[in-house]
This record gives sequence, C-alpha cells and structure tokens, in this order.
Amino acid sequence: MGMNELDLAKGNWTEILTGEVLLFGLLGKILYMYPEESWLQPLFEDAIFEEAPFAGEHPDVIAGLALLATLAKEYQRDTNGIISDLKVDYTRLFDHTDRIPVAPWESVYLNKDNLLFQEETLEVRSWYYSYGLEITNKYKEPDDHIGLELAFLAHLASLSLSTFNEGDESKFEEMLSAQRRFLSAHPLRWIPTWCNLVEKHAHTDFYRGVALILRGALIKIAEILDLEIPKRLVE
Repeated sequence: MGMNELDLAKGNWTEILTGEVLLFGLLGKILYMYPEESWLQPLFEDAIFEEAPFAGEHPDVIAGLALLATLAKEYQRDTNGIISDLKVDYTRLFDHTDRIPVAPWESVYLNKDNLLFQEETLEVRSWYYSYGLEITNKYKEPDDHIGLELAFLAHLASLSLSTFNEGDESKFEEMLSAQRRFLSAHPLRWIPTWCNLVEKHAHTDFYRGVALILRGALIKIAEILDLEIPKRLVE
C-alpha cells in the first residue's frame, strides 16, 4: 500500500502523528513530574485543556477535557489550594513510601511478584536504546514508568512524522510498525488497568481527567494502527 493510499485509508498522518507527539508528550510529563506551580500554571492559564490535539472526538477524551477545563477555572480562584490538593493526590496515588494504590511502573502489573526493575523494565530500556533514547536516572527510576513510556510513544510518533515528511515510505512503514509493536508489548498490556485504578482512587479531577484522556487516546491510536483493543479499554 502506498503512502497516498495509507493517507486516504487512515486519515491525515501529519495531523495524527503531530497529535500523538503533543498529547502523549504532555501526558507523559504530567504523570512523570511532581506537581509544581512552575509548570502547571501555563497548562491551566493557556487553555491547554480546551481541546485535544489527538483523539479529541473520543467520549473519554471529551469527558476528561471537561473535568480539566472546569478545574482550570477553579485554579484562577484558588491557585494555592489546587496545587496543594494535586501534590497530596500525586503522592498518595503514585509516590507514597507505603503501599500506593496506583503504581506507575509496568513491572508491578505484569511481573508475578509485583516487583520493580524486572524483565519488563529491561525490555522497555532496550526499546529506548534502539530508538535513540537513554534514561538519565536509569538506575534510580525504573524505565517502565508510565510517564517515560508515554514520552517514548511521543518519540516514536515524532520519528514516524519525520519519515513521512521525508517521503520515505519504507522507513515510514517501519516506524508505524515500531509503534504497533511497542504499544502491543507494553502500554496496552497494563496502562488500561492503570487508568481504571486512577478513576477509582484519585481524589482530584485532575488525575481522573488525565486517566480518561489517556484511555481515550490509547483506544484511538489502537484503532488507527489496526491493533486489537484490550477489553479493559472499552468495558
């Protein structure tokens, strides 16, 4: 199938891939970084949550954006209170010293002993190396953190976009294949469960909204790339 036919069959690849870069990159940052006013303020004040650059028509994305847009209005009235709530929720959900309700690492979900730095971590690290990324805190922070996996999805989309713009059909198909394989081997195997857990345990609409947007975006990219959609994503 030629690239023109691909474009007709799957929509505008430039728009799709650019949307992936922006949305998965943003979600990765939100979930990897501790909530601080310095980087949250522009998100709330620049109308970032009024629309999604990718998968914006999916019901989960629409619902998630609505939660975040409402929170953005509240942020203007109670900046300190919102930031404080997000810090408490982030720590409680993802970064508490005791047992946390929503672990952000793949190996916890796929390893039979629910341990960190397991086979899944090394597999993800190999993916990063193969496509030119290296995690600076690789011996302190497991490579299979949800924020890092989403950032890598954005990276693969960026590489796909570059090959598409260059008109290199072979490399473009290779990069789309890489996205399919990585999604199937890693994010789609555990992030659906993560999204469901955040919906259940989050105390703030911010992280609940992020989980909804992420779930909708994963469903949409799975559809576009002709991947089987896990039942956990659509139940």
